[in-house]
Amino acid sequence: MNVYQLPLGPLQTNCYIVSNDVKEAVIFDPGEEAEIIFNVIEENKLKPLAILLTHAHFDHIGAVDEVRDEYNIPVYIHKYEADWLTDGQKNGSASFLRNQTIFAREADHVIEKEGKMEFGQFTFSVFETPGHSPGSISFYNKELRTVFSGDALFQRSIGRTDLIGGDHELLIKSIKSKLLSLPDDVVVCSGHGPTTTIGEEKKHNPFF
Repeated sequence: MNVYQLPLGPLQTNCYIVSNDVKEAVIFDPGEEAEIIFNVIEENKLKPLAILLTHAHFDHIGAVDEVRDEYNIPVYIHKYEADWLTDGQKNGSASFLRNQTIFAREADHVIEKEGKMEFGQFTFSVFETPGHSPGSISFYNKELRTVFSGDALFQRSIGRTDLIGGDHELLIKSIKSKLLSLPDDVVVCSGHGPTTTIGEEKKHNPFF
């Protein structure tokens, strides 16, 4: 498998494209600059299957509709943030951006609970990791030994909790119980910044 990390937009929000040997692909958090996403997909002759959202803050959803429409693929989001895609107050764009509000159409599928999800030959385990936002989720691929943590866990840091629905204590609990329980060699693909590993964060993250 291959993981393409694309920092997009003014906040350099990481979009990830994950592909397998038969060129199937899933796309995490297409936040902006859809053309960059398109270029990677076309250059590598990938066949997108789905858009998976770790949460619905504006910097993670700005290119959702462009990508969805380009490849006619479904969008998945957790039930607690299903209405954030169409609400600029909840997704933060109304507060953080001048003269612009970011929207996306409703998701095609709402994730109701933790469990396994399959897309073509991909299998992901979905972990509820709220705290940064109420519907934050992380996607773990055992074969790839990688977890896509959104804005829950970063290299040497954690997500901010001063936005709508944020809860610092809940975020710490989510990370400890769901993410830090993974094997130490699991790669953490965060919503911003470089990748890290579970083992590195156990040792060096000042929040733990």
